[in-house]
Amino acid sequence: MPNSISAKKSHRQNLKRRARNRGQRSALRTAVKKVREAVANGETEQAASLLTAATKQLDKAAAKNLIHANKAARTKSRLAKLINNAGG
Repeated sequence: MPNSISAKKSHRQNLKRRARNRGQRSALRTAVKKVREAVANGETEQAASLLTAATKQLDKAAAKNLIHANKAARTKSRLAKLINNAGG
């Protein structure tokens, strides 16, 4: 446990940030998963619209350093490739 006042404050801040980051990361994973499920079910038009939303979330997450910028780019590329190969 933290002993000094500044360490206690830092600990509180870390807990808040961790909770916020976990929620945002979970929402991001859900968005990506929805795109993959739509492609798997053959709903390419719906997958294309979900890709737009997922791309926006990935870009925001990369801008906030929630995930690395290269990971965002790689994920967007793989999702687009998945949709294009599915015939979208």
